[in-house]
Amino acid sequence: MASIKITKNNFEKEVLQSKEPVLLDFWASWCGPCRMVSPTIEEIAKENDSIKVGKINVDEESELAAKYSIMSIPTLMVMKEGKVSATAVGVRPKDDILKMLQV
Repeated sequence: MASIKITKNNFEKEVLQSKEPVLLDFWASWCGPCRMVSPTIEEIAKENDSIKVGKINVDEESELAAKYSIMSIPTLMVMKEGKVSATAVGVRPKDDILKMLQV
């Protein structure tokens, strides 16, 4: 499954009410490291049907970025049952991101 664009309008349904773990990628179009990690995020989304992958553009969704205290991007966050279970800032190898999902 491809990644989902997450906005304040669909956050409740797609993230907080999700039955499966959700990997969130807080990013911006002008961010070089965000562009570096993006193909890895998309690969994880396509390879894993048991998780949901969402991308949050911090320029468009500043309320969500503020709510989760996003200070640097890319920030990757895993949410399970509506709660943050893991967070990582910066570019991470695919294996590290997959380990976050198993916490």
